[in-house]
Amino acid sequence: MDQSRYSSSSSSDSSQFSSLNSSPANSSTVVLSIECLKGSSKADEWTGDMLQTGDIVEELRIGNMTVKSPFKNGKSGVQKTLHNSFKQKQTSIRVRVRRGSDEFAELQACIVPGDQFVGRKQYVLRAIDDPNYAVGFIDRTEGECLNLQASRTSRMVNALERTPLQDGYVAYPWERRMHEMLSIPNSSSFYSILFLPKASDKVGSRYNDLEDTLARAHAWINASQASGTPIVFMNIQTESLLTKISGDMASSTVNAGSLSDLSNLANISLYGFEDYHGVDIGVVRAVRMWFSPLAGEIPIEIKIKDTDTKLGFAISRTEEGFIYISSVIEGDEDAPSARSGLSNLYKQASITSRLLVVSRISNQKVLPWMVSPTGAIRCFDTVSVSQKLSLHRHTRVPILFHVFLWDRNANFANVGSIRARAMSIDTPSLPTEVHLTRPVNENQVMPIASEEGFTDEGRVNDGADIMLRRDTAGEFSFRLHDFALKNNWV
Repeated sequence: MDQSRYSSSSSSDSSQFSSLNSSPANSSTVVLSIECLKGSSKADEWTGDMLQTGDIVEELRIGNMTVKSPFKNGKSGVQKTLHNSFKQKQTSIRVRVRRGSDEFAELQACIVPGDQFVGRKQYVLRAIDDPNYAVGFIDRTEGECLNLQASRTSRMVNALERTPLQDGYVAYPWERRMHEMLSIPNSSSFYSILFLPKASDKVGSRYNDLEDTLARAHAWINASQASGTPIVFMNIQTESLLTKISGDMASSTVNAGSLSDLSNLANISLYGFEDYHGVDIGVVRAVRMWFSPLAGEIPIEIKIKDTDTKLGFAISRTEEGFIYISSVIEGDEDAPSARSGLSNLYKQASITSRLLVVSRISNQKVLPWMVSPTGAIRCFDTVSVSQKLSLHRHTRVPILFHVFLWDRNANFANVGSIRARAMSIDTPSLPTEVHLTRPVNENQVMPIASEEGFTDEGRVNDGADIMLRRDTAGEFSFRLHDFALKNNWV
């Protein structure tokens, strides 16, 4: 049997309906007609070769059996034939139809139950090479069939108007993609910081408006970039947070039954909802700013030797809350910082006045993430970070951390090669069009000095003039001020 889905005896599309106007011998004769149940996924069901609603069935071929028009008992007789063929697993069928008096088309299909179309006890035909295209049979008079064939254009317009776009689902290999397509497997390089509205009084009952929060966010990103932090602004959005408040705290009150109250919410930071018991639910409008490293992140692994007495670098924190490498030891090529390539990368960053910002330690993000209503920035404490790094050296456990890149040309397409360079960094060429002067941080942290100066209680005991004071960045955060030590390396 020919495996082509359909064929047409018409020599050109212009003759497709050439004989529709010819007068049939008896237009009231009942014939077996085609009913299109589901359109083709290839959008070609309106071509001349496809079967159409109103086509007159002339012949059915099922295996070696051929049934020709007129069909005994019409549709019901054909359904019995299809049922018997389906039970005998003879499901391949070829249908030949007529349009007008001298135009014919054929469809090769398979017999399937019509559960989703015409009921369980009925059978329909699905095209062999397009399972989405399905047709059934119905009894009509020949005159009705000819009228349907003549109305092909208007039916196409109606089909256009009523055919919806349907959605669907597609399986996706998320685990593999998240491992292969991200520079840090299973973790994004999109960062955000949440700015809560600043309280305008000591008890926190009133808050500055939304414009003030936006201005503080804008100032923070500008100051971060000016200090040399290689980040770029991505997006900013307001974020609504629910809280329980008293009526006098709300800057505005929204009545759920009045849309006019919504116009009062354009620039306020805290508003409440009225209910039968008074205002008890408040909405705080915070601002979330999204940012990203200028040219991605790169991992660096520092392996520890038994002879290492220091890591060879010091860390500090910017006023905006970023942890960065503030200095590296020079002249010691066997120091862990030199062996890992960190020293070379630090020098290249210094050339362009960029800070070598640490974004992750052991895959944990260490960037600022929130600004409180008092204006303090929630960030990581440099003392605890220094102690963590020192413990790595004591236990000989390798240190894996990520730093922000700053050269757009170093945004490697193959993220696998980035991870491969973690052990021996090939420092990229750096742009020179921007030269920023990095301000000296007067609160710079010079981490704990040597192995002898680190006791079991975590205190420095080498007699240096060191002072601890509470840091404004967090309730339990302290900043280390070192005024005497000269070689304060981790």
